[in-house]
Amino acid sequence: MPSKSKSAISSLDLEVATKAVLNSIEREREQEIISRRFGLFDRKETLEQIGEFLGITRERVRQLEKVVVTKLKSSAANNNLQAIIDIDKEILDILSRNGNVMRVSALAGLLSKNGDKIDQARIGFLCELSPLLSVIEESDHFYYSVGSREVNDEKKIRELSNKIVEIIKKNGVPAEIQKVAEQLKDNDVTHVASLASTSKHLAQLNGQWGLAKWPTVNPRNIRDKIYVILKENQKHMHFNEIAEAIKISEFKRKDVTTQAIHNELIKDKRFVLIGRGIYALSEWGYKKGTVADTISEVLAEAGEALHRDEIVKRVLKHRFVKETTILLNLQGKNQFKRVAKATYALEDLS
Repeated sequence: MPSKSKSAISSLDLEVATKAVLNSIEREREQEIISRRFGLFDRKETLEQIGEFLGITRERVRQLEKVVVTKLKSSAANNNLQAIIDIDKEILDILSRNGNVMRVSALAGLLSKNGDKIDQARIGFLCELSPLLSVIEESDHFYYSVGSREVNDEKKIRELSNKIVEIIKKNGVPAEIQKVAEQLKDNDVTHVASLASTSKHLAQLNGQWGLAKWPTVNPRNIRDKIYVILKENQKHMHFNEIAEAIKISEFKRKDVTTQAIHNELIKDKRFVLIGRGIYALSEWGYKKGTVADTISEVLAEAGEALHRDEIVKRVLKHRFVKETTILLNLQGKNQFKRVAKATYALEDLS
C-alpha cells in the first residue's frame, strides 16, 4: 500500500517537467509524436493515428519514436535532463518507503492532485527515460508499474511477481503476505506485498492475498460479497446483518440495497436459509428444505428412533429455529410417529 505522506510533486510540476523534456527535442514533429504516443496531454494514440495526422507512414512514426526515446534516455543517463534528475529523487524516495516498486496509478495518487490518466501517463513517460528506474509496461499479466532499478530490474520484478503467484496458487487458499514472504524467503514483507500488487493475477482483501479469480479476495458481484462476509464471520447471519457488514467492508463497491442482497441470497446455491431471514453457507453442511425435511433427514441418517431431545440437538446443527418449532413438526406431521415416550421415528421405519 502507498505511503500516506504528502504529495512530493504537484500536478503542475509534472506538467512543467514533461514540457521541459519535450522542449529538449529539437523538431516539433518529433515532439508531437512523443506527446501523442505517450498520451501526455490527451489520450494515447496509435502509430496509424499519428501517421495520418502528420502525413507519414505508420512505420516512419515508429522509427522516429524509437530514435527520440533513445536520445532522451541517453541525455538522462548523462544527467543532461534536469527534469528527470528532479523527478528521480522524489520517486525513489517514495519507492523506498513503499517496497521499492509501485503501480503507476498509486504513484500518481501521491505525486499529483488528480492522479488521473494524464498524470499517470506523464509519470510513466518520465520514469521510462530514467536510468535509475525500472518500468513494467501494462499487459494482461501486469499493471503499469515502476520500481527502483538498484533493487530490481524489470526482468527481476516480473520473475519475483510470478513466483508469488505460483506460491499462492500452490497454497490453494488466501494467505497473509507474511506467510507468502516466508515461502519466498524474503524478509522484507513490504517489498513482497509491493511485488504482488504489480500482478493482475493477484488480489488482496482484509490482509489476505489470493488469486484474482478467487471471490474471497476479489468479489466481483453481490453474491461474492455475501459469500466473503459469511466466510469471514464463520457463522449464520440475518440478511440485514449481511447488508450492514457489506456497507462497512473494504469492498470497492458497497452501495447495495438490503432487498438486492436478499434476492441474491435466494438465488445462489452457496447460501442456505436456515431460519427466518437467516442464512448460512451450504459448504458448512446446511441443506435447503423445511424443518420437517431436516427432521426426516436426521431420522433417516440415524436409521432408528430417537428421543426428541436428540432430534432437537441434531436438527439445530442444520437449522436455526426455535426448539418449539421442531417439536411442533414432530407432533404435527404425518411422516413422524411416536414409538415410545418422547421418542420418534419415521413412519416407514417404525
